[in-house]
Amino acid sequence: MKSIRIGTRNSALALWQAREVARHLQNRNYLTEIVPIVSSGDKNLNQPLYSLGITGVFTRDLDVALLNDEIDIAVHSLKDVPTQLPQNIKIIAYLERDFPQDVLIRKESSRNKEFHELKLATSSLRRRAFWLKNYPHAEFSDIRGNIQTRLQKLEDGDFDATILSLAGIKRMKMDIDYEMLPLMIPAASQGVIAVAGHSDKPEINEILSQINHKKTQICVEIERNFLSTLEGGCTAPIGAYAEIIENQVRFKAALCSLDGKNCIATDENFEYNETENFGEKFAKIVLENGGKELMTEIKNSY
Repeated sequence: MKSIRIGTRNSALALWQAREVARHLQNRNYLTEIVPIVSSGDKNLNQPLYSLGITGVFTRDLDVALLNDEIDIAVHSLKDVPTQLPQNIKIIAYLERDFPQDVLIRKESSRNKEFHELKLATSSLRRRAFWLKNYPHAEFSDIRGNIQTRLQKLEDGDFDATILSLAGIKRMKMDIDYEMLPLMIPAASQGVIAVAGHSDKPEINEILSQINHKKTQICVEIERNFLSTLEGGCTAPIGAYAEIIENQVRFKAALCSLDGKNCIATDENFEYNETENFGEKFAKIVLENGGKELMTEIKNSY
């Protein structure tokens, strides 16, 4: 078989993720070739993501390349992948999740400030809302770009700190101080590398299935089903995190208003079975407990 063409965004972190998928495949004696593709999301660094008005801003160009047979598989940070995939594209493999957490990174001049005093740079609706829930008078600035760009903007900008995914920092082996944020529930599927394939390529998809991490798949499918049941295509401040502890799944999730004043949370322990859609089940409970009205309010804010 000829080498498997691995499509990826061309940022340093995305290329690391593509090489990680290549390593897994090479360990099973498959040849690989990495094909970098510039995404629309990387080209527009001035607007916050939620104002671009489209889902899949970081995945669309890879989807097109996959459908046009320019690549055989596409590697994504799963949290960037819309819950509704284009026709003929599906997620085939999930690598084992490493670091799902959000972390706080301060500039040196803000070392001694209390959390409630910090002016934060983040464009994430989820991070803003969860922070406002705890610190309702916080100020924010928008910030976009890869990790290195954001850290440079942190040094240069008129704000005190930013919030980043721990996975990116660890994968890039960055030597920077950070603080854990137990108040944050991660974005659904944060810290997971996913591999998408074309439904018309069963041979390659069969190969991909060999590198799938089943426990990670179980957890992120719960999270993404929760997200898709709530969202209906709308970007909203939603956190969702599932983990398997012995024979039980622990699932924590919350939907917050944009100002953080109204949060509907769920925290469940249950035994997993393949027949029940747990993500949908818990999302419906949230919707019945005021989530439906809250989602309407969020949609009307755009």
